[in-house]
Amino acid sequence: MAPLLVLVVSFVLLLGLGRLGVRHLGSWVVCLRYALAAMFLLTASAHWGSRRADLVAMVPPALPYPELLVTATGVLEIAGAAALLVPRLAPWAAAGLTVLLVAMFPANVHAARAGLTLGGSPVTPLVPRTLIQIVFLAATVAVAIGARRRNRR
Repeated sequence: MAPLLVLVVSFVLLLGLGRLGVRHLGSWVVCLRYALAAMFLLTASAHWGSRRADLVAMVPPALPYPELLVTATGVLEIAGAAALLVPRLAPWAAAGLTVLLVAMFPANVHAARAGLTLGGSPVTPLVPRTLIQIVFLAATVAVAIGARRRNRR
């Protein structure tokens, strides 16, 4: 739930700053790019912190090398977040992060079905987690499309 909160709150704050005259934040696409970057940096931080073991446990048993997968997805989230900050790379980063979200979703399904915990709390149940995932996907797709159009101008 924290990633959704970071995404929404940072997006609204950045939009507000844009409306108050911060010229660089005058576009919703730019604001959403930055909000997504903040969200992915937050989620990436869990890949090496005290929640790492919980993330490793979330990897479906059919997949090999769960620790390596958690490390790789964390690195990809950081790289994607950084690339979102570069206008020319943003559409590609958003598209890549879209694919990453889809690829990681089975871990959320496994965690919900297995009744796992994250940071000592039960993981978000599957239906709310799916709805949250749809919000994240909508944001990455919106940036992929919006940033590409913006770069063509």
